[in-house]
Amino acid sequence: MFKIVTSVIRSVATVLRRQINTHSFLNSKDKSDQSNVQVNPPLCLEPIEAKAYTSRKHNNPERQKLYEYGIYCAACMPKYVQKVQMQHCDELELLVAPEGVFPVLTFLAHHQHACFNQCSTVTAIDVPRRPFRFELIYCLLSLRFGQRIRVKTYTDELTPVHSAYSLWKVCEFLEREVYDMFGIIFTHHPDLRRLLTDYGFAGHPLRKDFPLVGYTELRYDDELKKIVYEPIEFAQEYRRFQVESPWNYMKNFHEGYCSPPPPKKK
Repeated sequence: MFKIVTSVIRSVATVLRRQINTHSFLNSKDKSDQSNVQVNPPLCLEPIEAKAYTSRKHNNPERQKLYEYGIYCAACMPKYVQKVQMQHCDELELLVAPEGVFPVLTFLAHHQHACFNQCSTVTAIDVPRRPFRFELIYCLLSLRFGQRIRVKTYTDELTPVHSAYSLWKVCEFLEREVYDMFGIIFTHHPDLRRLLTDYGFAGHPLRKDFPLVGYTELRYDDELKKIVYEPIEFAQEYRRFQVESPWNYMKNFHEGYCSPPPPKKK
């Protein structure tokens, strides 16, 4: 997979080297001695070494190839890809603008240098303090090259995202689940409705603003033959808490537990 795009990556790297400011570090105080100057090479990741024998060993050459492939994708779509990063678990991530989700996913699905023909999962993260509180994540798998990639974007409660149903049919249920749990709206989706909760459910369970206890409860009514919603009512016995020591509960089981011990026989 990466041998095909090696020449393209090298050409892109030469262009990006001119735009990236490299930092030089002098080992000695004499700056005139150029033999002691160490310049960090651009577009190269620092190798990660496992500090413990039980830690997972990193494949640094393969990690560098994945990073160069991410730079190649960013060079092909510079308008949409905002950042390329590698996670500590040696997985490639593309951070994409919301309007570029569908073009980037289309490139990864149909381009001959990508062939990510399977969408493993679609999920989201809710961070309410951000201006765009939702982080939408697509996890893709290339069956041809045996590589994985994650595409991340951001949105809020009102900004819709283009659906990937036309690329992978499995996204019909995956995006329905994200809509049901988080409330993220997808356009160009054939059947955007709730998947896990009831049709009359109010709110989205995985939002951080959803109450822990809730305000309503649902039950099935045998007389009405349907699910009814009612305000939550806690019985009084549920509010009684026993915070005493468990050894004090023995007085509830037999008589004479708290009475003084009998006198010793001579």
